Amino acid sequence: MAQLKELSDLELLKKYKASDDLEYCSALYIRYSPMIYAVCLKYLKNRDDAKDTAMSLFEKLTEVLKMQEISNFKSWLYVTTRNQCLMRIRSGKGKKSEEFDDTYVENQVFMHQPEEDQMETNLIKLERCIEELKDEQKECVRLFYLQEKCYNDISELTGFSFSNVKSYIQNGKRNLKNCMERNE
Repeated sequence: MAQLKELSDLELLKKYKASDDLEYCSALYIRYSPMIYAVCLKYLKNRDDAKDTAMSLFEKLTEVLKMQEISNFKSWLYVTTRNQCLMRIRSGKGKKSEEFDDTYVENQVFMHQPEEDQMETNLIKLERCIEELKDEQKECVRLFYLQEKCYNDISELTGFSFSNVKSYIQNGKRNLKNCMERNE
């Protein structure tokens, strides 16, 4: 396991995909477990729900990591964790709440890193800006950036022509950039 700590996220991802050995997936999960738990606790505001969601996320990772191409694992994991929490809240499973106390977080460094706070702020802005896009742009941008689909797949899924998909993504990206800058 000590050797695994020296491997980069991308190296661990490649080894997991190639071997299907849970040891590599576990190493990635353990590396970011303080962040995962902190995000879960932030959204769910209940230790038990946060632990349950963090554990269910590991199960999800063992399947999803085999299928998706991920270039920035930490950012992808943050968004995936947040989405998992939001799905749990929407499903009504996270109704209990208690006051958030950061002493429950295993590693408080994650709670105070300016880049994590900035990332959260930017993600919230990005979600708002995506909602402002035209429907075609919104659909193509989500499929391309959030679900990591290629132009051909998006064209098949949406029925839009390849050139329209490309145009919607480029225009959507430009509109997102302008929206983000306006909301600075």
